Amino acid sequence: MRILLLVIVLLTFNTVYSQQKVLLLNKAWQFRQEATAKWYKAEVPGTVHTDLFSNGLIPDPFYRDNEKKVQWIEEKAWQYQTSFDVPATIFIKKNIEIVFEGLDTYAEVWLNGKKIFETNNMFREWKMDVKELLKQKSNTLLINFSPAASIAKEKKQKSVLAYPDNERVFVRKAQYQFGWDWGPRLVTCGIWKDVKIVGWDKRMIKNEKLKIKNDVRLVTQKDSIGEAFYFTVNGKPTFIKGANWIPSDNFLPRAKKLKRYEQLIKAAKEANINMLRVWGGGVYEDNEFYDLCDKYGIMIWQDFMFAGALYPADSAFLKNIEEEVRYQVRRLRHHPSIVLWCGNNEIEEAWFNWGWQKQFNYSPQDSIKLWNDYKKIFHELIPSILKEEDPDRPYWPSSPSLGWGRDSAYKKGDVHYWGVWWGKEPVEKYNEKVGRFVSEYGMQGIPDMKTIKQFSLPQDWDTSSAVMKTHQKHPFGWENIKYYIEQKFRTPKTFEDLVYVSQLMQADAIKTAIEAHRKNRPVTLGTMFWQWNDCWPVTSWSTVDYFGRKKAMYYEVKRSFKETVLLLYKARDKLQIKLDSDGDSSLYELSLSYYNGYSFTRHKILQKDFSANKMYDFNLETKETDILVRVDVIKNGSKIVASQDLILHKPKNLPMQKTAVNFNIKGDELIVWADTFCYGVYIDVPDGVELDDNYFHLVTNQPRSIKFKSTIPTEQIKKQIKIKSLVDTY
Repeated sequence: MRILLLVIVLLTFNTVYSQQKVLLLNKAWQFRQEATAKWYKAEVPGTVHTDLFSNGLIPDPFYRDNEKKVQWIEEKAWQYQTSFDVPATIFIKKNIEIVFEGLDTYAEVWLNGKKIFETNNMFREWKMDVKELLKQKSNTLLINFSPAASIAKEKKQKSVLAYPDNERVFVRKAQYQFGWDWGPRLVTCGIWKDVKIVGWDKRMIKNEKLKIKNDVRLVTQKDSIGEAFYFTVNGKPTFIKGANWIPSDNFLPRAKKLKRYEQLIKAAKEANINMLRVWGGGVYEDNEFYDLCDKYGIMIWQDFMFAGALYPADSAFLKNIEEEVRYQVRRLRHHPSIVLWCGNNEIEEAWFNWGWQKQFNYSPQDSIKLWNDYKKIFHELIPSILKEEDPDRPYWPSSPSLGWGRDSAYKKGDVHYWGVWWGKEPVEKYNEKVGRFVSEYGMQGIPDMKTIKQFSLPQDWDTSSAVMKTHQKHPFGWENIKYYIEQKFRTPKTFEDLVYVSQLMQADAIKTAIEAHRKNRPVTLGTMFWQWNDCWPVTSWSTVDYFGRKKAMYYEVKRSFKETVLLLYKARDKLQIKLDSDGDSSLYELSLSYYNGYSFTRHKILQKDFSANKMYDFNLETKETDILVRVDVIKNGSKIVASQDLILHKPKNLPMQKTAVNFNIKGDELIVWADTFCYGVYIDVPDGVELDDNYFHLVTNQPRSIKFKSTIPTEQIKKQIKIKSLVDTY
């Protein structure tokens, strides 16, 4: 879906420079640990961890259990330096500034032996007039980085009140660097964005109208159920098919260098996603991210960078937040893809549902102060800045609006439903716990074996190994994966089979959730699963792993997010059918047939005036030998416009025989077929081959054609391709 456009006019005050000249200072940097002698080559933009690794001074933090071997880095102070000349075209300018687009986080900046400023926020731009300090030749620039982790711990110790979650809340720095249940603790520092010298002669403040082309609105009105929460595009209620986005690397500059943004956002577009939520524990993303979302018509739900914790609200901290928010809103507001500003991730839910008051033994006075401090930031400060800087975009203080343990959470606002996974509720609960807009839910799946081989050795391939525990950050992640596998699948015999089956399980769970949300349209008008991507190689809820390999879930999401999807539900001896569509009003013929593992039988026309977006009930007359039923939606008597199979048994109870899955390649098509039923067909292709579809079932002698793109010769693909189905794990 492209975001169709309407002009929204904002009155803005823009700084205009006459004949501005820019000198980029990203080259010839060196770094060292403070109080050591030797300087090493540094990369800018970059981080101290990647600089240490590039110089062979530390092992790869992502490999095996090296994470714990590099924890000392966060405790040290680091220095960066460079020297530069100023071209005459800049040196003659009346005004010259040095601009740092991003310093992570606590830094002293020295120019030609004089300290020009200190920083305390990685999300702010820092600049200073340096006209009087600059020389035309041999300028020296030195940056001293203090250890943010140590500063955070010191602030925590001095605090009168205990602030959940941990010391991270005291520093304005990417919160996920301190570790999350999908990410390592790698608290880095460095010059993570561009550095430049800017010269100009005249500066004028120009009052102008900024035109933002975006006709997307958030509707939160009361109704007979509770309170709606949905988006309209060009005045029409629009079903949101979305995912949650986290930083795509623990070392942020590397994501851009490795072209991760184009890879991940293009993949999202191809999976029929129309919204990404930039989660509040990461970063305000790189300009490239927003440019690509503008290009591909993907809407952005933009969190401010606060997540799962309480934050101080003293005057200095509030001022720091104010500068951060104002800068980021001004930087990003011209992007039509941004459709919502959200104050934080899960803080209101946490305050009312996570037991902090008891855990931290807060007195009534403590609770009042902490809640008032929360309101100062998210109900007063941030909305007041938005009113000045971007008044026409909606603001939502906290996501979710209510916790998933409360019945009212499913009647109003947005909800994060984690009963499945965190609460160990069965996957079928997705059909019951359906909110107005479900902005988080998820299931873990293990990344591809090729990914596992890149960060581990064969002796590590056991869930009890130190390496696999390092790359599984959830406290009971391995336990849960095995638990949910056992609900529907046989217990895998090998680690490689565990990887494969975990992905089938993950895909099935997310398919169940998405279909439940689509079934409930128009009461439910949004579904955003957790999560789209990874920041390092790990077992997590991601759809696309750190190296860009797509899990089975990716292909299920792509199918489930199509514009028109046929939904099938078995309720005892009834078959419930809904053709959920974003805009189809045609009448169709509906047919049903039964498949017994060898052939389709008992074909039947169910209805000749079947229409979209209505639920129909039909009698279901299955036999013990039936494996699945197929429903076809037919137009003009012969054209199948939608088709869906409903498998009648849990995968572990399916009668399957071992058989070869055959394949052939014709041009840019891979054709696969089998002489009997195959569940979970996985086509393992070499890197460099992109399949349009994967992880599906085959019925007897019905070939499936899959488009593919490749950078390697066809003959090499034929030699390296491997195909397996679920029965191969028995």
